[in-house]
Amino acid sequence: MEIQRKIKFEEELSRDFLDEIKEMSHCDEIDRCIQCGTCSSSCPMAIYMDYPPRKIIAFVKNGFREEALKSFTIWLCSSCYTCQVRCPAKIKITDVMYALKRKAIQEKVYPGQFAIPVLAREMYRMIAKNGRSSELWLILNLYLKSWNPFGLLKMAPTGIRLLKTGRMSLKRERIKNTKQLQKILKAVKEDGQ
Repeated sequence: MEIQRKIKFEEELSRDFLDEIKEMSHCDEIDRCIQCGTCSSSCPMAIYMDYPPRKIIAFVKNGFREEALKSFTIWLCSSCYTCQVRCPAKIKITDVMYALKRKAIQEKVYPGQFAIPVLAREMYRMIAKNGRSSELWLILNLYLKSWNPFGLLKMAPTGIRLLKTGRMSLKRERIKNTKQLQKILKAVKEDGQ
C-alpha cells in the first residue's frame, strides 16, 4: 500500500498565491475569512466537490496553490452566488472561484478530459472572435476537444428537436463590429498585465 504524504512544508507553499488571486478576483476581503463554513453549508454543489468552498478559501489564504488549482471544486461551482450572499465577511467567493478557474487554465493544470474547462475555453474563444456564442458550434467543439466525440451521438436527438423548434440554429452568430470588440479585448488584456 502506498502512503501519500498529507503534510506540506513551509517552503512548498506559494507565498504570492493569495495576492495573485486577490488581484484576479478583485476581492481583498479573502483575508477576513473566519472559516465559519457558511459558504460550504450554503453551496448546493458541495456534496459533489472534493473540497468544500471553505477549504478552497483556506488553500488560497495559506498558499496551497497546487491543491486549489487542481481541485474539482472550482469547476463544479455553479455560480449561484448563494455562498457570497450569505458570507458574514462579505467575501466574493464566486469571483474567487472564477479567478481560480482562469488561473488553472493559464497554468494548464485542470483535468484534461474534464469538460467544464474545455467549455469555458471554447466559449471564451468563440465570444472573443465573434462577440457571441453559437450553441451548436460550442457543443460540437466541446465534445470534439474533450475527447468524447461519441457523446454527440447521445445528444443528437435533443439537438434535432432544438433545431426543429427553432431553439438552436445552424448558423454562427456574430456581432456587427468585431474589430471594435478586438480592440476592447486587447485593451483589457494590456491593462491586466
